[in-house]
Order: sequence, then structure tokens, then C-alpha cells
Amino acid sequence: MKEKSTSDLSEELMGPSDIDAYLKGNQALFCDQDIAGLLSAMFARQELTKAELARRAGMSEVYLHQVFSGRRNPSRDRLLCLCVGMGAALEDTQRLLQQASYAQLYPRIRRDAIIIHGILHQIDLDGINDKLFAENEKTLS
Repeated sequence: MKEKSTSDLSEELMGPSDIDAYLKGNQALFCDQDIAGLLSAMFARQELTKAELARRAGMSEVYLHQVFSGRRNPSRDRLLCLCVGMGAALEDTQRLLQQASYAQLYPRIRRDAIIIHGILHQIDLDGINDKLFAENEKTLS
């Protein structure tokens, strides 16, 4: 099957085709992996323990295990804390936010710009939160 861009899919949705044909014809292109699965895949590429990730992400190990098992759905800020804790690239962070149906980080939003800068420059969670606090923005944890 030919890979279709998001624009191609959008155009197809706007056309006269019926939704059943669209869903059947594009089944292989849908993003079906849940957040726990995506986080697990990201974590598998890391060289740290879950205990270390919990510390770096500013959350309890119990909560972290609940997220990874799919029993808890983390908020946008909690997902960002996990990404920072894993040292995830901005692209991976944006993809995770999108898959979770959260707004991606947007550089025109002051708070998001500070978080983007922290991710791009591998600043730890405490450093990002210190800058957010200094700029009178809501901290991540």
C-alpha cells in the first residue's frame, strides 16, 4: 500500500467517498498504539530504570507503573515530565502528545516555548520548572 500523507488523507475525507470505504481503505495507516505502548517503546530505548525515570520525571514509582500498565492516563503535563525524564527528542514528544490527543507544544505560547527550549537543550525537569517559575508560568510538576 502506498504511504499517504496527512494532507492526502484530509483531502480524501473531504471528497464524496463514504466513511466506511475510507476507514476500510486506510485501516493500515491509522495510529492505534495506546499511550502506555508508546511510552514503553520510548522507555525501551533508554538506559535507565523505571525508578530513575520516576525520579527524573518528578513522580512516584507507583504512579509511573500505573501509567505504563495503562491503568492511569497521564495529563499533558505528566506526559511532558515523562518525556523530559527520558530525555526524549522534541519530535518524539510532539508525537506522543498528538497520539494522546493533547495539544502539541507551540512556540508562540510562552510556557510552551520554555518547555521546548528545555527539551531541545536537554535541561532536566528541575531546570525547566525553575525557568517556568521565574517567568511566572505554571510549572510542570
